[in-house]
Amino acid sequence: MARHASPLQSLLVDDRFDGDVYPNEPMSRHTTYRIGGPARFFVRANSIGALCSLVDVCADGNVPWVVVGRGSNVLVADEGFGGVAIALGRDFRTSRFEDGRFMVGAGATLSSVVQDAFRRNLGGFEFAVGTPGTVGGALRMNAGSRDEWIGERVVTVTTYRPGRGLLRRRGSELSWGYRESSFSPDEVILECELSAEAADPFKVRDKMEENLARRQQTQPLSLPTCGSVFKNPDGASVGKLVEELGLKGTCVGGARVSDVHGNFIVNAGAATAADVRALMEHVRRCVAATFGIDLVPEVRMVGFGADAPRAAAADAPVHGAHGAVGEHHG
Repeated sequence: MARHASPLQSLLVDDRFDGDVYPNEPMSRHTTYRIGGPARFFVRANSIGALCSLVDVCADGNVPWVVVGRGSNVLVADEGFGGVAIALGRDFRTSRFEDGRFMVGAGATLSSVVQDAFRRNLGGFEFAVGTPGTVGGALRMNAGSRDEWIGERVVTVTTYRPGRGLLRRRGSELSWGYRESSFSPDEVILECELSAEAADPFKVRDKMEENLARRQQTQPLSLPTCGSVFKNPDGASVGKLVEELGLKGTCVGGARVSDVHGNFIVNAGAATAADVRALMEHVRRCVAATFGIDLVPEVRMVGFGADAPRAAAADAPVHGAHGAVGEHHG
């Protein structure tokens, strides 16, 4: 080890560190958008000890860090991320069922819980069928529909926060809102208990098939996306607003507003993060100008400045389905 190695570097090269370390790892390999420059370090922490040590070292050294899960709700800058991108590995991917509850690690996929519940003739998770991402990510954004969401199923959740340590809370002690929860930004979700109840397996199957069919019909599943780009405003649908403005098919570079759903921006081929940001800003401006609604991004921005949701490339040409378009004012 070099004499002047930082505490972070010393930790990551220590043979006792229970994790997989990838320096200068392209984040395009770890996001569903298939977009993103290199992270200074991409680290898969395989145990609670390794995760806590890593987060503590980053916090003490003012090194930026982020837990990315499976990268299904993330846009990483083309320049990359100058900190540590963390994925939850081995010990966080466990799931077991005891006493009517699922005990699930935050790194487990939500889809695995949905399927396990179905095999056990249990209901309560049908709304999440086909949802990408990890349980931890689903909890942080309170994944679900307008009528059902994962927060309703949380019995307890265990987290770690640098300087505060481990914390276990009941689900009722947390706030659950539309696409949001009350977890602190520097709080890492480790595991949770989720409630389930016995249900008619035929009704569960029918509801799952109905929800999955709706998802397949209304979402662009054949192209890389981050999921919904903006949160739906109260009493309105972003997809419908975008469709009313005729913005479906609008492009910036390789990024395109989906022809299937107006609240999805797809990577139609070699899209950059700058393309996606510029297209997001174009949609936001059009909606604000016509409807007076300021859209709030649902996708997390990693590696950008604090103004990332508002910024856009000034010289990025915007194209509609049949040619260039300017600012839309209705």
